[in-house]
Amino acid sequence: MVLAGAGRGVWATLVILAVAASSSGQARTIKVVSGTYGKNCGASRGNATENLAHQCDGLETCRYMLHEAPTGAPSVGCHNDFRAEWLCTDTEFHIAALSPEAGSGSTLVLSCAAEAGAGK
Repeated sequence: MVLAGAGRGVWATLVILAVAASSSGQARTIKVVSGTYGKNCGASRGNATENLAHQCDGLETCRYMLHEAPTGAPSVGCHNDFRAEWLCTDTEFHIAALSPEAGSGSTLVLSCAAEAGAGK
């Protein structure tokens, strides 16, 4: 009887440790706020958000390849830029952009991977 009680105490301790370890070691993932193609040419902010979110939401790191302009993006006589905005946590906001010269086939990397190594 004493062993059964002791076993339950150990089990409860292991469960608490497992919950603490999983919550602190959980990977941070991308939550896209906005994707904009051609803002420098007058496009509306967020015109590529749906596609960017579809490809990158929930990932720790995402390599987003720019293929073609979304519907409604300006294209005649203007080289379009691309800008991505995303969250890794409720307060950790990131922005990355491709210059207008980058063009179709260029890749933008979004990441929420924790930095490690010297100085971290």
